[in-house]
Amino acid sequence: MFGEIEGTGFDVLDTRFAACFVGHARVERLWTGGRWLEGPAWFAPSRFLVWSDIPNNRMMRFDETGGSVSVFRQPSNNSNGNTVDSQGRLVTCEHLTRRVTRTDFDGTVQVIADRYQGKRFNSPNDVVVKSDGSIWFTDPSYGIMHDYEGECGEEEIGGCHVYRVDPQSGDVRKVAGDFEKPNGLAFSPDERLLYVADTGASHLENGPRHIRRFSVSDEGMLSGGDVFAACTSGLFDGFRIDRTGRIWASAADGVHCYDPDGTLIGKIRIPEIVSNLTFGGAKRNRLFITATSSLYAVYLTANGSKLG
Repeated sequence: MFGEIEGTGFDVLDTRFAACFVGHARVERLWTGGRWLEGPAWFAPSRFLVWSDIPNNRMMRFDETGGSVSVFRQPSNNSNGNTVDSQGRLVTCEHLTRRVTRTDFDGTVQVIADRYQGKRFNSPNDVVVKSDGSIWFTDPSYGIMHDYEGECGEEEIGGCHVYRVDPQSGDVRKVAGDFEKPNGLAFSPDERLLYVADTGASHLENGPRHIRRFSVSDEGMLSGGDVFAACTSGLFDGFRIDRTGRIWASAADGVHCYDPDGTLIGKIRIPEIVSNLTFGGAKRNRLFITATSSLYAVYLTANGSKLG
């Protein structure tokens, strides 16, 4: 048994949250030493986690079998969001090169998308892969606003949008164009819903700080887009969904858990601003959390709906 880290714990705001964790479970700090950590992705066969340390231009690797942490890739082109496709390959958003890439099993990096209608993206931020192989990603302008997380540059497209890459043709289609700063995104367990965060309040007074919910057609088109939840502490950044459809979202004071009906049912308190998270571990019941400079983890009774 390890001691409880100061500033961590569970806040039960609704009785439904009490069933999401074991009473004696504690938050662990697995590693610290980054500048702004992002994009955790779990690789089940090898039992390791990869995440981004954006300002330090590197990707890190946590080996669950022995607890070691090492550099996975450096330089990383100021990588941000990462995920794993259905074949177990790494898919990455790169700020510096303004593109989405896939790393094959032999280490070869393949460009999935770097332009829309001939114009460079702003700075792809977060990414998910649907079971049909289509790749969905957000493209805010954070990586080109200054040199800290990328390289200062011009916005060529003229907006910050959400895109889908067709699994057969590789064609890129804009699926949502009414965001200020689209950020984290995730599918519901049945993939009929897509949730997308908008962190426009980061640079716009009274800007959005919420998650929107869209219906997804069989053809990969979105409809709806009503606000699902508004963040009560800072901004929603990355988030993931468990098998029952609950949304586990990053926030300034930790991880916020929402029931599918939109009720904030509880929080996992973290003593740093949380950027992103993902489910991993042998049973996909270990929540890995990237928060400013550190990597945290906690075991839950909830299980992630999918890898990545």
